Amino acid sequence: MGEQEAEIGTESGEQPRQEAGCPPAHEPVWSPHVSSTLLARYYLPRRHQVLQGNGCQLLRDGVEAYPAMLAAIRGARRYIHLETYMFITDAVGELFGEALAEAAERGVHVQVLYDALGSWTSRRGFFEALRARGVDIRPFKPFSSLNRGLRHLLRRDHRKILAVDGEVAFIGGVNISAHWAPEGQGSAWRDDVLRVEGPAVYELERRFVATWRLAFQDRFRSWREARRRRRQAARQRRGEVSLAVLSSRRSIHLAYLHAIARARRSVLVAAAYFIPDRKLVAALREAAQRGVEVSLLLNAKSDHPWLVHATRAFYEKLLTAGVRIFEWERCVLHAKTAVVDGVWGTIGSFNLERRSLLFNHEVNAVFADPGLGRRLEESFRGDCRSCHEVDLEKFRRRPLWQKLFERVLYAFRKVL
Repeated sequence: MGEQEAEIGTESGEQPRQEAGCPPAHEPVWSPHVSSTLLARYYLPRRHQVLQGNGCQLLRDGVEAYPAMLAAIRGARRYIHLETYMFITDAVGELFGEALAEAAERGVHVQVLYDALGSWTSRRGFFEALRARGVDIRPFKPFSSLNRGLRHLLRRDHRKILAVDGEVAFIGGVNISAHWAPEGQGSAWRDDVLRVEGPAVYELERRFVATWRLAFQDRFRSWREARRRRRQAARQRRGEVSLAVLSSRRSIHLAYLHAIARARRSVLVAAAYFIPDRKLVAALREAAQRGVEVSLLLNAKSDHPWLVHATRAFYEKLLTAGVRIFEWERCVLHAKTAVVDGVWGTIGSFNLERRSLLFNHEVNAVFADPGLGRRLEESFRGDCRSCHEVDLEKFRRRPLWQKLFERVLYAFRKVL
């Protein structure tokens, strides 16, 4: 846990649990002289396009992500692209709305895409007021399109992307909502965001443009302009991180499986919603059985409570193979991150459950970099110090009704 969260726990009388059982840190697997290009080729499937020369900063929770995002919006000179599943009209939504409107009023081209289902509680008048001030804000698949069938309704835009001026972008699990505001101002949900500079910014912008065109058939720019921007982005080196931007659900799933199969030392996964398919369960079990440390950080309580019980239906199969499971109890864990060997990592919107794999529009950044990987690993291990570790023998002694309830939800896992 970070210093701020540790202080919150102290004030509320909660003491970190299971500190002694926290997964131990390990010596680096790779020499510091190994290039990030070689690491990317080892941990990422060859079909994934790797972009070199990116500068990346890991941001924890809304307390770090929101100020950085607002600073980028307020500093915008040409355009802003914001894509989010939830744009809620609460204090955080009002703050972002005002920043976006002020940018539009000073001549910045502001385009915002929010998911109609994820933002269904928001006030329509709020979005109309932003449009009146020059913000081009539109819902993805509004409820007026229900006549196109259930499958159309199920395909939601679950991405969280903010891109500004082709210079900086943000990707992660944080939406525009007070759920991610600090404790005392909001629900203090636990999440991760990656701030990106360099060639990958263009690729994140391209995902936004593709979704916008898919939804509204609007033409953004000519192919010549797109080619010019791609070439310009390729020359903008801002760091040493090798990174791939993945928006295909299958490619993100494959990236997880490939990295876990290649793990030498550790596989650390933080998952907000964890209802894995057979391939992922098998990959985690096989890694643990060959001596790799496999640790999962999962919710003890969730904004979707039934998913917690469905997730626990997988526990015994994983625990018996040597996988360690830590349950986050302080608030809602919303992160969708993983780090392998302290080198490979991923941050984005993709959940390890069926809706993300089969229906949602998702995007993840997948990187290979020892520095960024170490920071993500340290963050994970710090979180585990405030978790309850699940003990196999105690877990087997849970009430019969709970076991039956888990089995019922497990039977419906493909539709949860």
